[in-house]
Amino acid sequence: MNAENCLVVVPTYNGLKDLQRLIDSLPSNAHFFVIDSSSSDGTADYLTEHEVDHLVIPTSEFNHGGTRQRALVERPGYEIYIFMTQDAYLAEPEAIEYLIQPFEDPMVGAVCGKQLPHLEARPLGRHARLFNYPVGSRTKTMADASVLGIKAAFMSNSFAAYRSESLMSVGGFPGHVILGEDMYVAARMLMAGWKVAYQGSARCHHSHDYTLLEEGKRYFDIGVFLSRENWIQESFGSAGGEGMRFVVSELKFLAQHGKFYIPDALVRNGIKMLGFKLGKQERRLPIKWKRKLSMHRRFWNSSP
Repeated sequence: MNAENCLVVVPTYNGLKDLQRLIDSLPSNAHFFVIDSSSSDGTADYLTEHEVDHLVIPTSEFNHGGTRQRALVERPGYEIYIFMTQDAYLAEPEAIEYLIQPFEDPMVGAVCGKQLPHLEARPLGRHARLFNYPVGSRTKTMADASVLGIKAAFMSNSFAAYRSESLMSVGGFPGHVILGEDMYVAARMLMAGWKVAYQGSARCHHSHDYTLLEEGKRYFDIGVFLSRENWIQESFGSAGGEGMRFVVSELKFLAQHGKFYIPDALVRNGIKMLGFKLGKQERRLPIKWKRKLSMHRRFWNSSP
């Protein structure tokens, strides 16, 4: 697989310092395209000054799936599209080469890279990356859903690559979801007979240290996504078992690496569960409450 046939796409919004770090981490020959949602921190000026290919769109037009799909329309012709978020950066320049290696199998439609925690990440953020991004690599088919459940369709657009042929064959990224456009596409691919790979040798740094309120809002949005796209759980299984495994793993990790964080983790997991359950019942909530409970308030401007 030739890296010359790959385009790295990054949506941005008021994250210039993070974006500069990401750009510095890329190999010099990488094809790079930024879609900026009218940042007010000088992002567009920086990109113009440094001759970085970019497109500026109104903030109101940003959509997790639709904006990424727009990259395929605005910059067509690439065999592989690699998506990153502005707060991620490569652990080594060779990470792009490692990420696209699984595409040597013509039935692999998407590849998820390994995410390492940021160097300054707290224990909770570090554990989340260790749990979701294990050592080793694996190529999954729909048959793995019986063992892995919803984890079979796990994908993260903070560092993931898609074969344009397979992406378009399942309708591209959806423009109607609040988040989870990566899992949506991975699930569609598996159901259509494509393979989805996890490439543990392709590493980037990306993690979050969310506040309690941010955790609740994030899980509200996840609940909204899985409620509206209930075909995912019907096809792959419930997320409940995975959530319990995460809690047990987290407590074991904190017992060794940060006992003082255990009370915080217990409260945090309770808030996550509450947010998720509210999200699953969002159709019963008035729009004003959805905006308050959601991390992505703009989504509700165009959604009931």
